[in-house]
Amino acid sequence: MTRFTAAAIQMRSGTDPEQNADTLSTLVREAAVKGAQYVQTPEMTGAVQKDRKQLMAGLKAEADDITVRTAAALAREHALHLHIGSTAIAVDDGMVANRALLFAPDGTIAARYDKIHMFDVDLDNGESWRESAVYRPGESAVLANLPFAKIGMGICYDVRFPDLFRAYALAGAEVLTAPAAFTKQTGEAHWHVLQRARAIENGAFMISAAQAGFHDDGRETFGHAIIIDPWGRVLAEAGGTGEAVITAEIDTDAVTAARGKVPNLKNIRAFTLEESDNLHGADV
Repeated sequence: MTRFTAAAIQMRSGTDPEQNADTLSTLVREAAVKGAQYVQTPEMTGAVQKDRKQLMAGLKAEADDITVRTAAALAREHALHLHIGSTAIAVDDGMVANRALLFAPDGTIAARYDKIHMFDVDLDNGESWRESAVYRPGESAVLANLPFAKIGMGICYDVRFPDLFRAYALAGAEVLTAPAAFTKQTGEAHWHVLQRARAIENGAFMISAAQAGFHDDGRETFGHAIIIDPWGRVLAEAGGTGEAVITAEIDTDAVTAARGKVPNLKNIRAFTLEESDNLHGADV
């Protein structure tokens, strides 16, 4: 049995990385006061900036990034595991990595994960997104082995791809993550059902920090940072606007219990797919 306190932070990151770093510091300290040993922040903690030219102008390599430096210092100061849900990092091919970083209590980087699935969509409210025009997709899923749990790392749109989270569960993950900057439209329709589905079908905790409200670059995000148990129950949830720190006690015995009640991970069977051309049924 392992128990620990997890915190999910809700932010409204703007376009100024220094201001966002100050907000990050304030909210992580609040989480530490609440006893959190694992703290997760949203996608694009460092800056929410949809203007490509301005985004590229402010980019830094990982070692020089203010969010990375601030997070390392905060992890050391509060002796906790700090999971930066993602921030934009310059990479050597002229593209950008949408990168999650998990810092150990000594401030070193324990795990990195680059978002695999790119949000290339046209929504019916006129919003159009082409992440692949700016961001280089990641190629590797990352399972972080922390002292208290195995944590599968995802980011936002990844939550719509259940095979990623199934792979983590089969590898022993007890906690799954999808820190996000969900749009308001898609969040209202799908956020809760997707988060609960990933928890239920894998018998794992789901922890997803979130961006919330109106941002400097004109977008609106859904918020509702959330922590869900392996049975699909919501343990903690933030509202739809504003900054927040939510916490919940994570007991990994609940993972064993859920997977024991519904052992679907053990019951997986290989199958083939057949397509019938006979639309009228067989002759008898």
